[in-house]
Amino acid sequence: MAGAIASRMSFSSLKRKQPKTFTVRIVTMDAEMEFSCEVKWKGKDLFDLVCRTLGLRETWFFGLQYTIKDTVAWLKMDKKVLDHDVPTEEPVTFHFLAKFYPENAEEELVQEITQHLFFLQVKKQILDEKIHCPPEASVLLASYAVQAKYGDYDPNVHKRGFLAQEELLPKRVINLYQMTPEMWEERITAWYAEHRGRARDEAEMEYLKIAQDLEMYGVNYFAIRNKKGTELLLGVDALGLHIYDPDNRLTPKISFPWNEIRNISYSDKEFTIKPLDKKIDVFKFNSSKLRVNKLILQLCIGNHDLFMRRRKADSLEVQQMKAQAREEKARKQMERQRLAREKQMREEAERTRDELERRLMQLKEEATMANEALMRSEETADLLAEKAQITEEEAKLLAQKAAEAEQEMQRIKATAIRTEEEKRLMEQKVLEAEMLALKMAEESERRAKEADQLKQDLQEARESERRAKQKLLEITSKSSYT
Repeated sequence: MAGAIASRMSFSSLKRKQPKTFTVRIVTMDAEMEFSCEVKWKGKDLFDLVCRTLGLRETWFFGLQYTIKDTVAWLKMDKKVLDHDVPTEEPVTFHFLAKFYPENAEEELVQEITQHLFFLQVKKQILDEKIHCPPEASVLLASYAVQAKYGDYDPNVHKRGFLAQEELLPKRVINLYQMTPEMWEERITAWYAEHRGRARDEAEMEYLKIAQDLEMYGVNYFAIRNKKGTELLLGVDALGLHIYDPDNRLTPKISFPWNEIRNISYSDKEFTIKPLDKKIDVFKFNSSKLRVNKLILQLCIGNHDLFMRRRKADSLEVQQMKAQAREEKARKQMERQRLAREKQMREEAERTRDELERRLMQLKEEATMANEALMRSEETADLLAEKAQITEEEAKLLAQKAAEAEQEMQRIKATAIRTEEEKRLMEQKVLEAEMLALKMAEESERRAKEADQLKQDLQEARESERRAKQKLLEITSKSSYT
């Protein structure tokens, strides 16, 4: 009994010591992850876990965002996760997003994962029209996005319609012109073909270099009122604070760069911007929600800290990351060059092989034609030989008949009758016999000439046959060598 009570007590004490956990879902721009978090974890514990999982070291640009009552908020690093106004249903969802933007993406973004996350976020903002982008710039940006996804353009692979399912342009740009999707694809592909040789990270960086020059890039807008109650927009970005007309988010009415701001104070719902130049009036404004005020203050502090940090020497950690990034970039460049050389050598070998195969086929065709010519020559020679033999026999027969006619004529002359009538008849027969003999002689001579001609043709045919055999032998030798 006592043992059972002791075992229950030890089990209950072990149960109390076991930390309670809750499930968190982290949504990045291209993936979702779930973690089991302890209830005592602060925002920094969860944020560091996500950064380690992603392999991200440039953590100062990012944060964990959540939505509460239609208002965007960011997880505070020094506050417990569950002490925020987050939904109580599990899994608790946070979005891992860029909170602050660099002034110069190419100089400040070191890691490839950082560049990739920024690329995905800025691309979505442009497609969702949260960043205004002109049509020509939209097409150029789309071509770099295609290069980042598909690699080098290959007309045999990337045929018409391969971008049909891709979202590449803002709907405002598509509706601005009376162009079919095929026409837009053709324009994007024309630029895409120009980016040959750029790796994914290079294409994404080119995208960011163009996007960072857009007027609304990296600006967080908030609805505010000035002291007179006029509706305005406050824009907070990497360079400072900007005041906009609500109908124009592109051109600010007035700007306060960070290096010209002496102080930003916040009291209740009212913000006060004090410029360094005391001749410039203090600007006061307020917003309607306390959560929005806190968000504005967070963004002002974070952007100002990064602004000052950029104007100092890089920390040892940043120097180390940049050195590693340069080494990695050089290694990838060498690897790409090696692959390009191998590809070029392979293409040259394939071209050489195709040329040899073409030449071999040509030689085979020539050999076939020569063989057919030889067979025709042999057949012609045989026919000529046969015809010559027949002609020769006919000539001999005609000569024999001519001799017999001559003998008949001599016999008729010897036995001619004496009577005039018989003599006349005999003379007529003699004349006919002479004409027949003459005709036979001419025919015999003609046949003899024809036989000579046929012999000459036979000799030429055999000479042609000899030349054809010699050519066939030469072609066969070349084919074996090839």
